Amino acid sequence: MVLALAGIALTVYMWLFLHAESQLSVAILLAVAIVAVIGGRKLGANRSLEEAGASRPGLARLWAVGGTLALIAAFYDAHFALLMICSVLLYTTACLGLTLQFGFSGVANFAGAAFFGIGSYATAVMAMHTGIPHLLIIVISGVIAALVGSMLITPVLRTRGHYAALVTIAFGILFKTFIEVNDVLGGPQGLQVPGMTIFGYALNDGFTVAGVDVSFYVSYALISLGICAGVFATVKALERSWVGLSMDVVRTDETAAATFGLHIARWKVVAFMLGNFFAGIAGSMYGMITGFVAPNNFTFSDSLLMLSIVILGGLGNAVGLIPAAIIVLVLPEKLQFIQEYRFLFYAALVIAILLFRPDGLLPRKTRLFFGRETSR
Repeated sequence: MVLALAGIALTVYMWLFLHAESQLSVAILLAVAIVAVIGGRKLGANRSLEEAGASRPGLARLWAVGGTLALIAAFYDAHFALLMICSVLLYTTACLGLTLQFGFSGVANFAGAAFFGIGSYATAVMAMHTGIPHLLIIVISGVIAALVGSMLITPVLRTRGHYAALVTIAFGILFKTFIEVNDVLGGPQGLQVPGMTIFGYALNDGFTVAGVDVSFYVSYALISLGICAGVFATVKALERSWVGLSMDVVRTDETAAATFGLHIARWKVVAFMLGNFFAGIAGSMYGMITGFVAPNNFTFSDSLLMLSIVILGGLGNAVGLIPAAIIVLVLPEKLQFIQEYRFLFYAALVIAILLFRPDGLLPRKTRLFFGRETSR
């Protein structure tokens, strides 16, 4: 019952928030959310919801998927709202890859936007010059992102802390510079990306239901939801398995991990390549949705945007990425007066979280074999 009420309430709230046009309406809805969170914490409702979700995770995910489907249906003809839903889902997918790297194995990756862009550019080239089915192109683009990322494995494994971060930052800058000067990839003007076609049906054509025109973004939103749900389920399955346990040990204490016979480099490589694969497939889908890719879409600032989602949601907590992505992506679009200062907003948000809630909005639970889980 608790999960059902929470799912319905959140779905209605998101419909109102995406539907709000005036700045006053957005401000009122934000105030309602803040009061609800504070009130729920005081009354113990937040803990009850958390315990209900932990005891029945499958039902909680079912409500999340059902709520998203309801939002997609409610905005069947609203292009902008559907595009925002797609963006949240795909950025969440990419950030799930970063969570696997940062939160599970402790591998620093400040080039999330670069691997996102590799997936987009690989899709643009294959969709224009090959006859490969577009669904397969998404998978191949993810593989390409993972393979390109393999070039960083040696320097990432041989460095620690800030130096490892600098390696990935340098790669992100190098990637942007490479596509800017490469005429084959469109240079600074970018490339057009053909829309997705599945079994001969072009998603950009849209469709009608009972004589009602439906936005072509609905099809993209449904596929984006499927991708996000699949990656989320994979990450949660890894977290619960011996693979996730091994990565946790490597992140927590490499000396202890080596003492117990764990191959530290192996688990870091697995996390790094799998995370880049997820970012690549998200970028592939994003490129086909927007229909255009350019170097300015994959800057270091975009990597910091992804990082802010990971930190805000709670390092290592896949569930926290969803509300974090909504805050980081949707809120600036609704509050127009912070549009020009959105990166300042992201920076201030990250600093505030690090100062007042360093574990994020939804901290990851400590893995326990007996008793209840507790926040880190």
